Amino acid sequence: MIFYENVVKKSVAKEIIPENVFKRFNNAFIAIDTTNDLGLFDIKKLKSSVQRTYYRLRKGKYRAIFYIENGNYFVISIAKRDEVYYKWE
Repeated sequence: MIFYENVVKKSVAKEIIPENVFKRFNNAFIAIDTTNDLGLFDIKKLKSSVQRTYYRLRKGKYRAIFYIENGNYFVISIAKRDEVYYKWE
């Protein structure tokens, strides 16, 4: 299952993240959730804390930061490349 943080939901509602960009990411996460294959898209493992392993999914100029826990995908941030890593820290 895919869960979006409230920050992501609010960004979509306020149109900070364009709706078409969100749909592209949502479709990608649905495909990943269905197949359980992280190799389908441009996904890289990020340096992470001891507790969790974070990943980034790239779609054009936008990036999504997420982690996997108990087979569920938790998306914590979606933003442009130059913004996403600063918001995530």
